[in-house]
Amino acid sequence: MGVPAPNPSWGLLIAEGRNSMFFRPWLVVVPGAFLFALVIAINLMGDGLRDATAPGNRN
Repeated sequence: MGVPAPNPSWGLLIAEGRNSMFFRPWLVVVPGAFLFALVIAINLMGDGLRDATAPGNRN
């Protein structure tokens, strides 16, 4: 399960940068920040879709 070996992924970039995190923190911070932003965006989009499709639950 997951992305095949030759293809990069944000999780793989974070895992590979973990060994040198104290000397080069941007190797973990940059992909981690993008992954965090993606998860927040998907959650907000899901909330907006739920509000748009279920008008009976609005106050």
